[in-house]
Amino acid sequence: MLFQVRMDVHLPPDLDPEARTEILAREKAYSQELQRAGKWPHIWRIVGEYANISIFDVDSNDELHALLSGLPLFPYMDIHVTPLATHPSDVKA
Repeated sequence: MLFQVRMDVHLPPDLDPEARTEILAREKAYSQELQRAGKWPHIWRIVGEYANISIFDVDSNDELHALLSGLPLFPYMDIHVTPLATHPSDVKA
């Protein structure tokens, strides 16, 4: 199942710099692990924002929820999920 996921990050401006560095390192490691596993095949930065658009390829809604809620930055994110379906005009379909 494919999902488009928009993630907007809102870190508190008064977050301790060491805590910020640590949480960003954990976020990067976790996201790259999911990318290497094929669960997170695409990620794009949204220009001018602390946000991204990603494509997730998972087996279920519950799996997507577990992966997203496992993100270290999850408590600081607004997340919008859009389920995707094959388009009948896609030449690869």
